[in-house]
Amino acid sequence: MSDFDMMDLPTKLVARLKTMGLNDPTPIQKQAIPHALNGRDVMGLAQTGTGKTAAFGVPLVAQMLELDGRPAPKSVRGLVLAPTRELATQISVNLRAFAENTPIKVAMVVGGQSINNQIKRLERGVDLLVATPGRLLDLMDRRAVRLDEATFLVLDEADQMLDMGFIHDLRKIANVIPKERQTMLFSATMPKQMNELAQSYLRSPIRVEVSPPGKAADKVTQEVHFIAKAEKAGLLIEMLDKHRDERALVFGRTKHGSEKLMKTLVKAGYAAGSIHGNKSQGQRDRAIAAFKSGEIKVLVATDVAARGLDIPDVKHVYNYDLPNVPDNYVHRIGRTARAGKDGAAIAFCAPDEMGELKAIQKTMGLSIPVGSGRPWEAMDIPEGTKPKGRGRGRGRGGRPQGADKSASGQPQGAKPAGGRRRRRRGGKPGGRPGAGGDGQRVA
Repeated sequence: MSDFDMMDLPTKLVARLKTMGLNDPTPIQKQAIPHALNGRDVMGLAQTGTGKTAAFGVPLVAQMLELDGRPAPKSVRGLVLAPTRELATQISVNLRAFAENTPIKVAMVVGGQSINNQIKRLERGVDLLVATPGRLLDLMDRRAVRLDEATFLVLDEADQMLDMGFIHDLRKIANVIPKERQTMLFSATMPKQMNELAQSYLRSPIRVEVSPPGKAADKVTQEVHFIAKAEKAGLLIEMLDKHRDERALVFGRTKHGSEKLMKTLVKAGYAAGSIHGNKSQGQRDRAIAAFKSGEIKVLVATDVAARGLDIPDVKHVYNYDLPNVPDNYVHRIGRTARAGKDGAAIAFCAPDEMGELKAIQKTMGLSIPVGSGRPWEAMDIPEGTKPKGRGRGRGRGGRPQGADKSASGQPQGAKPAGGRRRRRRGGKPGGRPGAGGDGQRVA
């Protein structure tokens, strides 16, 4: 008898979980499910890959099975909000699996797909609706969906929804959902604004936490390579060549840069694809399906793939560009070492990314082991500026301690950091402080 049998779940649901290979609950499931079944609001904090979807999905389906009748036209009984299309897709797949061979109807509405088809799907009403906030508001504006009968609300990856600026959308949605409801909020991190969100949405919640925020999965080995930006592609190809038969997920910072890198890898002979905000939903879905099936071995992505991709056989995660938000590093490397397997996370750090690296290490409370090169020094990153980080030949790292210097104080053969020396006016460097960095957060 498994722990699921002891949770007072419907017999049909327990049997379904066993069919799916879910015999024993994970720690977050063990803590959250009993409270959710008792109707309590739940705030769950757990790192990515710990089974959060089942932690709210199983009690949702269990309680839906106890409801009589069918949902009214255009109405929704339970709403699950997710920040990205990929995560929404993953959640809907799992909910449909839990509800298989039951009368429960699960629907998904996200951007990038035909809104007319979604309107038709909602006409007869659904039990569980998985949605991204923007598309749900579009449907509400068209009066294609009603939330006045929703008695369950789930906010998944709530911290990312805050990061992506969905706070106002969430408030609009919450205002039309009955106050007498059960709400569950799940997040991998707990920023200050999350407390405000929790106070607004949850009533006397039970807080369950299975790992400290910012902690990476235990079976992920990490390393960082200090390398000039122009040489990153060469090092990536060199490393990918050592495991051509294994899946690798490569994270870039921008849509344009990720697409360009994917084309570079294809030209180098790799079966590669890409997903980012400039791709249609169909293109993104096909790329993920090809990656899952093994048709392509390398998937280049922006942070749209940092959460919601559940592919157990991803062996390597490359942070080709370090993320601007430190917590996203944890989510990125959480795409490997899933389902108890081992995985490797490799990060590349150019001179202008030392700030990001330090922030990541502070968030995680550890120093990432160095794979090659030396940490870029202060001379490589002038105070108050963010240079583009051009490298010096094949050297993969900053100047080692004690390296020869010219009379000017620069290492021999090196150019002054940041290119030409700026003119000084009034004793201050010219130019805008922090110029040159790519501070855009795009998905």
